[in-house]
Amino acid sequence: MVNHIVTGVAGFIGSHLAQTLLEEGANVIGIDQLNDYYDRQLKQNNIANLKQYAGFKLIEANIQDLNWQELLQSVEVVYHQAAQAGVRASWGQDFHHYTERNINATQVILEGAKHVPSLQRIVYASSSSIYGNAIAMPTPETLCPQPVSPYGITKLAGERLCWLYQQNFGIPTTALRYFTVYGPRQRPDMAFHKFFKAAIEGEAISIYGDGQQTRDYTYVKDAVAANLAAGKVPKAIGEVFNIGGGSRVTLMELLAIMERIIEQPIRKNYVAKAAGDARHTSADVSKAKKILSYSPQVSLADGLAQQWQWIKSIYQ
Repeated sequence: MVNHIVTGVAGFIGSHLAQTLLEEGANVIGIDQLNDYYDRQLKQNNIANLKQYAGFKLIEANIQDLNWQELLQSVEVVYHQAAQAGVRASWGQDFHHYTERNINATQVILEGAKHVPSLQRIVYASSSSIYGNAIAMPTPETLCPQPVSPYGITKLAGERLCWLYQQNFGIPTTALRYFTVYGPRQRPDMAFHKFFKAAIEGEAISIYGDGQQTRDYTYVKDAVAANLAAGKVPKAIGEVFNIGGGSRVTLMELLAIMERIIEQPIRKNYVAKAAGDARHTSADVSKAKKILSYSPQVSLADGLAQQWQWIKSIYQ
């Protein structure tokens, strides 16, 4: 039986990825610190879904405290989803969480993998934040990264570590640059979750800037499909891929779609632009399409409708 490790397994993307692997009959070792960055109960709910499968094992621990050389002996693919997320929160006194959880934790896994020849892949979850204010739209992987947030700096550093270990020690790494993933189980600090919750509670949402900023939105099941392909396709080794959903819209257009789904207006409160927020993002996914056969399947309207149903189930 093929064994997989999913770090950050109690989180948004990690729990979906682990569940898909388990549904396909794989064994999954899930690793998560279950820290208090956001409501632990949401993470516990995600874990409860996974514990229903006989092939699931949870290790609740800090990645840096584990013996990775030993842990990886029976593993073929590591999906490294664990990270300290949040662009705006990466400024200030909590930056050490980002260096510890995004850089140091990645290095520990890679160092342990040096002595495990049976390991077939480490798939590293990167971010479109590494591009910053990209000068080309849609943005190709060849564009020089210029992060505009401390968070983006740490995700780029994790990528670079993957390439160093791949080039110097032959560790089979692949990186995926996610473009604004959304869907059920999305973290409560992410925009869609906050917007839908505010609508239920009758509160105004904060619009940073003029609302004309754009994002390329990616449904979580499409992100999972990209991970599964990246873990299998031989040509993915040593490569980085943009993973976008092909649903680039302005924030105001997004809110209009949300209002149609929930059948009520969303109250808006305009505030100053936040430091570290890129103005626009748009993924050129032609490389992922060619090598991973990646093709996003879920439209923004359909994906939002599914997230809305999940939000209602936990707040109403």
